[in-house]
Amino acid sequence: MKFGSEKAASIGNNGFTEYTQAHPLLVGAITIGLLLTVMSISISVGPAAIGWGEVFSLLRNALFQPLAEVGSDIDPIGADTWQKTIVWELRLPRVICAALVGAALALSGAILQGLFRNPLASPSVLGVSSGATLGAVMAIFFGLAATIAWILPIFAFAGALVTLFVVYAIATQRGRTPITTLLLSGIAVNAFNIAMSSFVLALAMDSWEVGRTIVYWTMGGLDGRTWDHVLLIAPVLLAGLAVILAYERDLDALLMGEIHAAAVGVDVTRVRIILLICAAVLTGVAVAISGGIAFIGLVVPHIVRLLAGPHHRALLPLSALGGALILVAADLLLRGLFQEHNIPLGVVTAAMGAPFFLFLLLRQQDSTRAS
Repeated sequence: MKFGSEKAASIGNNGFTEYTQAHPLLVGAITIGLLLTVMSISISVGPAAIGWGEVFSLLRNALFQPLAEVGSDIDPIGADTWQKTIVWELRLPRVICAALVGAALALSGAILQGLFRNPLASPSVLGVSSGATLGAVMAIFFGLAATIAWILPIFAFAGALVTLFVVYAIATQRGRTPITTLLLSGIAVNAFNIAMSSFVLALAMDSWEVGRTIVYWTMGGLDGRTWDHVLLIAPVLLAGLAVILAYERDLDALLMGEIHAAAVGVDVTRVRIILLICAAVLTGVAVAISGGIAFIGLVVPHIVRLLAGPHHRALLPLSALGGALILVAADLLLRGLFQEHNIPLGVVTAAMGAPFFLFLLLRQQDSTRAS
């Protein structure tokens, strides 16, 4: 098995150009190592500093306590210390939520970029994230989010799905989806979603608690995440990844064009609908956990494609790992540098992703002129 770098040409001609790629297993191993390292640092960093040794000891006791002791009077995590409470009840759920949200957004971005054959497509650029945010805002405003735990994710998913199909319907002309029209449609619908969220926020300002909650969802963050949030997003992410991986060959075929995909037996309409629904579900559940987090779905799949190649068998799981790594690192950066200023996580990811989006846009224009 070859683990070195090799020259590979991408599939398709819409911005996926030639690059030097490493073996996907090597990229995956490095990403997993970095992810575990950053997660460990994130768990140990905070107002109450906890050493790595304490963190590993607490996690080891929780995960590897002999089964004979489970259910007895022995605490499976160790002594009832303040370190245990901080690590197990506050920091670990937040870090895991960051990883799962990042994975969901990056996976959604990889799907959209494959379907539309362009690295500029993403949940934030196409307005899907803002649509999910609008759905969550509506659930909060009407008091539905406090009634049933699944109401908020359902509204977020509905907002994401409606936005995605509206953008796709507007951009599609005679069976074709020009990337320029797609981006402009996404920008327009995204602006509408943001305007509606702001309008609802203005109506909610009479209630401080409702207004504060809506502001949180529009700007994004992971404060106060618990194990309930982990249990909400983890099954959806795993199920979504399983469904998406079943269509990895169809996505590869679609990168060559719809005519080629149909010629090799791909039901283009069916595959697109299923994968668009998967992208909307992943974006919706991510927004239901963290609020609006921008540009993860844009940046991560593009970086992974440059490192490991365009084939979706490797691109999809590596994008999930990369999204987890980037968002955990962004949250760590936020808590390490701006802890006293209460800066929303969505602001950090937007500041990181906006310059990258401009770079991709300029590169896309240069590629178009050259052709």
